[in-house]
Amino acid sequence: MLYKTDNPHGGDIYGGGIRLDFSSNVNPLGAPESVIEAVRLASQRIHLYPDPYCRALRAALAEYEKASEDHIICGNGASELIYAYCSALSPRTAVMPAPTFSEYERALMREGCAVFRYVLSRENDFALDAGFLDFVREKRPDAVFLCRPNNPTGRLSDEGLIKEILKLTKSLGAALFLDECFLDMTDSGRSFAEYASEYPNLFVLKAFTKNFGMAGLRLGYAITSDSKLLSKMSYETHPWNVSTVAQEAGAAALREGEFLEKTRRLIKTERAWLKKRLEGLRFYVCPSDTNFLLFYGKTGLHASLRRRGIAIRDCSGFFGLGEGWYRISVRTHQENEALICAIREVLKENGHG
Repeated sequence: MLYKTDNPHGGDIYGGGIRLDFSSNVNPLGAPESVIEAVRLASQRIHLYPDPYCRALRAALAEYEKASEDHIICGNGASELIYAYCSALSPRTAVMPAPTFSEYERALMREGCAVFRYVLSRENDFALDAGFLDFVREKRPDAVFLCRPNNPTGRLSDEGLIKEILKLTKSLGAALFLDECFLDMTDSGRSFAEYASEYPNLFVLKAFTKNFGMAGLRLGYAITSDSKLLSKMSYETHPWNVSTVAQEAGAAALREGEFLEKTRRLIKTERAWLKKRLEGLRFYVCPSDTNFLLFYGKTGLHASLRRRGIAIRDCSGFFGLGEGWYRISVRTHQENEALICAIREVLKENGHG
């Protein structure tokens, strides 16, 4: 729980007045019906402690990911695993692009780790390029953190480049943390989890939060062949960190391949529609491969929309961005139309219409 501190993320719709939430990147279709039913059935057993080893869920994940059960760890959302990873690894130095997901740096700073940022450029549409390899060679860090596709830019880094980074980190004796939490929302992104056995330095993070609309249940998992690291991470979390309800819901979600296909079709269509409308308003819009868009618009736009009951993500706090940068999730067409209409109203009121 946050206590008397600012919320660094989107999704806080509980302060009142928010009717449309574009600030969090959860599946626009919500959760599958089978997941909701699994939650209902599991609720009948909430008087029992959850399985501390997540046996059934890890077995289902092993089949789903074509991985060994011994290579899988589950957690109370991806965020818990980020902190457990950083605590268990305890690196002295780390490298990551900027902008990127802020929790990596927060977790690393708790361990006294020095963070070196490779700043991505708007001129290159915030794409990760081969210069990152030279940056890693120069810094020779203990760990490299990558988000694929990146948050908040939405860019899916080139598969060949990631392979080169994987090889380089292994040769340098560095760990590679690869966050794939948004990968299922892309058109063609392929997971690097299959390389876990070959590269023990690789740690692939995933979650049910975004793809299956389960943000409120808090369920994440990761894949690595580094058993010593997994043991240390387990020590950093408590035995019942994944609830019975979350475990049952996760197992049900893994059977919903058709649901993900439907989601991807919707996102592809609506993302293109949103990008075209935002560019029509003379905003810069970063090309995206997933279910959100980063754009540069009018300063104070997020506050004006909030007064209209619409939440978008203010990205001014991301290193490498600043005032006027925003991120919006891709929602249903009706919701997306409402957002564009509201933005036009704001611009018109301020003499930009």
